[in-house]
Amino acid sequence: MTNGLRRILWQIGPPVALFAVVIAAWHAATVVFQIKPYLLPGPVRVANAVADNAAQFRTAMLVTGQGALCGFAMSLVAGTLIGFAFSQSRIVRSSCYPYAIFLQTVPIVAIAPLIVVWFGYGLKSVTIVSFIVSLFPVITNATEGLTVVDPNLLDFFRLHNATRWQVLWKLRLPNAVPHLITAARTASGLAVIGAIVGDFFVGGYGSERFGLGYLIRQTADQLKTDELFAAVIAATLLGVVVFAAVNVTGGWVLRRWYGHRS
Repeated sequence: MTNGLRRILWQIGPPVALFAVVIAAWHAATVVFQIKPYLLPGPVRVANAVADNAAQFRTAMLVTGQGALCGFAMSLVAGTLIGFAFSQSRIVRSSCYPYAIFLQTVPIVAIAPLIVVWFGYGLKSVTIVSFIVSLFPVITNATEGLTVVDPNLLDFFRLHNATRWQVLWKLRLPNAVPHLITAARTASGLAVIGAIVGDFFVGGYGSERFGLGYLIRQTADQLKTDELFAAVIAATLLGVVVFAAVNVTGGWVLRRWYGHRS
């Protein structure tokens, strides 16, 4: 066995073993305690629900994923621009930052119905909900990366009469790259959550197209617990895929960035 194969087995072996133990314990609990399927379906029932509704879940993942990615992209752009503004003026930062915290403290379920009323049923409302949920971490990380700069480097730029734009473009922005990647990793997961919450209130998109949030609410209301578990698994898978894609992209950017700087 090669060292590379051994290392891969050590990385994936423990999680796979734990997953098998959990599935076995889950199945044993439903059999031994004779739990009603509408309370806790066994793993076989859930697997059958996934197989029987694979096309529906695939469409729902694409619909919710579209809203999540749009909201994530909007939050990344808007949060970075807001961080730029905050880094250039202490007055602007102290005046506006408390309102940015408002995005984090107000429960999204309280304002999501208003968003649907204002913007209608459809992808637009889901995207806006996703955008609101994922915006705050981008603002905080972008602001920190653009403001927490080595004072010696700032003095060096002032010594050479650098303009505000040169300091921003050549010092503050490069310093903020790792912070922005951290923000993207956090915001990507929140964007998926926001899109699912938006689906709860938006419902269907027409032509038998539904998001994961709608399927979760529908199956819960109808006590189709096996399909509910399947919908939750689909939502989890979507979140993992989006996060993994952002994580791989962020790692690539960091390698290119520090490789370029070295």
